[in-house]
Amino acid sequence: MIMSSSAMLFNHEPVHFNRFECPVQETGLTTSEIQELLSLLQEGNSASPNSGSEDSNRAVYSVDEKKLRRKKSNRESARRSRWRKKRQVEDLSNDVNRLKVENRELKNRLAVVSQKCHVTWRENDRLTSELLALRARLSDLHWNFVAMQMQSQ
Repeated sequence: MIMSSSAMLFNHEPVHFNRFECPVQETGLTTSEIQELLSLLQEGNSASPNSGSEDSNRAVYSVDEKKLRRKKSNRESARRSRWRKKRQVEDLSNDVNRLKVENRELKNRLAVVSQKCHVTWRENDRLTSELLALRARLSDLHWNFVAMQMQSQ
């Protein structure tokens, strides 16, 4: 059974060239690139010395093709990079909004706590004053009691 070399490449079966067997895996090459490589391999050493210009055209073509593929790859990479940066900016923007809401809530809680603290301080001052007044009254009562006991003796 004889299959074309490109069909064998896409079926991931061994490719036979003369007496060589090469297992082929996914390479990311286009069909035209694979066919060009296969034709180069099949030609082997049969190229005549006068075909140098033809070989140099192939080399230029493959260099140009590589440049085009590299440009395309760079564009895709730049697109992915821009997308990642956009996602990061969106995530940071969401974080900013979330933190603003949290900050507002914390400020409100702080205001409530500050108000309660102020009320507590006022109550504490009132109770301290009342304590001092009651101590003074108790002291007066104590001395009145002592004085009455001394008179009754």
